[in-house]
Amino acid sequence: MEEKPTLQPYLLQRMVVVITVLLIIAAIHIFRVGTYFSGELFILYYSFFSDIVIPIGIYFMLCINAVWVPYLKNWKTKAAIVFVVAAATEIAQAFGIPILGSTFDPLDFVMFGVGVFIAVGLDYLFSRVLPFWSFGDENAPTGV
Repeated sequence: MEEKPTLQPYLLQRMVVVITVLLIIAAIHIFRVGTYFSGELFILYYSFFSDIVIPIGIYFMLCINAVWVPYLKNWKTKAAIVFVVAAATEIAQAFGIPILGSTFDPLDFVMFGVGVFIAVGLDYLFSRVLPFWSFGDENAPTGV
């Protein structure tokens, strides 16, 4: 019988990757990268960039929690949760409830989908490049 790897190094390595992803997203917002753009690119950046990268950040936070919540190992589950949460915030904006923004834009749903698609792609890429990363691997250690 094959032994599962121990939880501690696995979790620590995953946390380093996720924190790095989140810090990159935060740095882009903190340093206001969009101010260096002009014209159409400026408008596109400020209209949709956060709608793409925030779902990526949420997806990777769920990747850490997959250690304790086994059903989160499935990328489809994580993707669905992220998209539903993002869509719920946009629907709330349509009803005048400002959550992560105040202006309803139906194109934001498409951007949420793009963000989730990128997150799933990165998750898959990480599983191919990083030996400790798993993409729905049943042999990955869990905290339960």
